[in-house]
Amino acid sequence: MPMRRLLKLLAANGPGRKPKIVRGYDPDWDGDDDSNPAFDPDRDGDEASIYVYDVIGGWDQPTTEEIVRGVRALAAKTIHLRINSPGGLVFEATAIKTALEQHPARVITHIDGMAASAASTLMLAGDEIEIAPGGFVMIHNPESMAWGDADEMRSCADMLDAIRDSIASQYATRASLSVEELTAMMKAETWLSAEQAVEMKFCDRIAARTAQASNLRRFDLSAYDHPPKALLAPPQADPVAAYLKTSQERHARMLRLFERAA
Repeated sequence: MPMRRLLKLLAANGPGRKPKIVRGYDPDWDGDDDSNPAFDPDRDGDEASIYVYDVIGGWDQPTTEEIVRGVRALAAKTIHLRINSPGGLVFEATAIKTALEQHPARVITHIDGMAASAASTLMLAGDEIEIAPGGFVMIHNPESMAWGDADEMRSCADMLDAIRDSIASQYATRASLSVEELTAMMKAETWLSAEQAVEMKFCDRIAARTAQASNLRRFDLSAYDHPPKALLAPPQADPVAAYLKTSQERHARMLRLFERAA
């Protein structure tokens, strides 16, 4: 995801729920309980949950190093990866995914709302993937920004092609589609409903509906080209502290600077 698109996501949605590792497994936790500090390893129980409920790699988020350290500290035998994210930085998502894949625990991914863009690669860390009724998976081509001469621009394009091919190959290890079909879907920015995601084997099953589903954050997806109508509702107004508002305004100012430079 290029800096401009990331800034647009951050400016439109503002700071939300930071990725969090909590003790035990609570399928109805909606991310609002601050009694669990971020990255609190579950040293005693057999299960732990990781909540990724925001843009991956935003400035108001814990660093990837913090998240990876938290994952490695877990002693749980089962890790529940819960996702409701519009995406973010692909290499940040890849680092978290790798840490989960290297952990000896069984990982179960729960798409509680959406797994879009980089979040759709993070979801692949699961040995099992389930998606909530009404949930979505979105796949698209990676993007970047470059500055330099023609050779440097071509080098950036080659890098994006390599990232695209790598991501398509990762999808192909699970989905019932060829790399060529997946590449075409990525080029078109494809949004898959829960039913389509299961049919194409991105996900294993549709989850039972829980109280959590109605409490999830809605994201402003205007940074994307073809978001489904069902997801176009603006985020609900949420009272935030002054420092959070300031952070959101900073993201908006940075976005305007990028747009002026374009």
